[in-house]
Amino acid sequence: MFRHRTLLAYALLAPLLIWLFVTIAIPVGYLLYLSFINVGIAGTGGKFVWFDNFINVLGSKRFFQALRNTLFWVVGNGLLQVALAFLVARLLYKRTHLNNFLQLWIILPWVIPGVAAVIIWRWMLNGIGIVNYALEPFTNEPVSFFANPTIAMLTTIFINSWRFFPLLAVIVLAAMRTIPSELREAAFVDGATDKQTWRFIMLPLLQPVLYVMGLLGTLWSANIFDVIWLLTKGGPSGGTTTLPVYIYEEAFSRFKLGNAAAASVLMSLALLVFVILFLRTGWGRELGKKS
Repeated sequence: MFRHRTLLAYALLAPLLIWLFVTIAIPVGYLLYLSFINVGIAGTGGKFVWFDNFINVLGSKRFFQALRNTLFWVVGNGLLQVALAFLVARLLYKRTHLNNFLQLWIILPWVIPGVAAVIIWRWMLNGIGIVNYALEPFTNEPVSFFANPTIAMLTTIFINSWRFFPLLAVIVLAAMRTIPSELREAAFVDGATDKQTWRFIMLPLLQPVLYVMGLLGTLWSANIFDVIWLLTKGGPSGGTTTLPVYIYEEAFSRFKLGNAAAASVLMSLALLVFVILFLRTGWGRELGKKS
C-alpha cells in the first residue's frame, strides 16, 4: 500500500518536474553553453573558447558602467517605490475622503499598457509637453529630461516607480488590515500618539512584508528592460544603460551572443548571491520566524 502511494506521488509530481526541466533547466543549460563558445548571430555555429567571453565582459568599461547604473537603478527604484507605496497604503488605511481618488491612482498604471504609458510620459516630458509648460514660469528654457545622463536616469526611475509602486501599495495595505485594530486602540488608551503607534506597533508588524518587498523589488528592478529601452535606449552616453540593456546590445546590436550570455551568467550569479546573503542575514532569519 505504501509503495503504491509513493508511486502515485511520483506520478503526480512528474508533470511538474518535466515542466521545470523544460522551462528552467534547458534554458539555463543552453545559456551556460553559449557563454563558453564564440558565437555571433543566433543559429550560427561557434567554437569553444573556455572563459574568453567572461574575460571580454569583465575587461569592458561598458559592463562596469552598466553595473554601476544597475546598482543606482535598483536602489533608486526601491527607495521611491517603497516610500510611495507606504504613503498611499497609509492614506487608504485611514479611509479618508481621498480613498476613491487614490484607489483610481493605484489601478490606472495597471490599466495602461507599458508601451502606451511610456509614449504618454515622453509626450508629457518633451520640450513642448505639459510638464515644461507648467515649469515655464520657473525656467528660462525647456528642461531636457533625457539629454543629461543623471536627469535621464532619475526621470526613468520615476516613471518606472509610477508603474510598479501600486502593486507594493496593495500588498502593504493588505498587510496593514491584517493587524488587529485592538492593538492600536490599546496603545491609544495608554496615551500613545498616532505617530508612536505607527513606529512601535505597525512598522514592526509590517517588517516581514517589507522584507519580502525588498527582496522581490530588487530582483524585479534589476531585470527591467522595456521601460529603459523605450524611453532612452540606454542613453544618453550610456547614462541609463543597465545590465539588461547592456546584454541586449551585446547580443542584437554588436552580435556577440557569447559575450551577452557571459554577462547574463554574471548577472544571474550576482542576484543569486544577493538572495543567499539576504536569507542568511538577520532580515532573512526574521522573515523565517514571522512566517
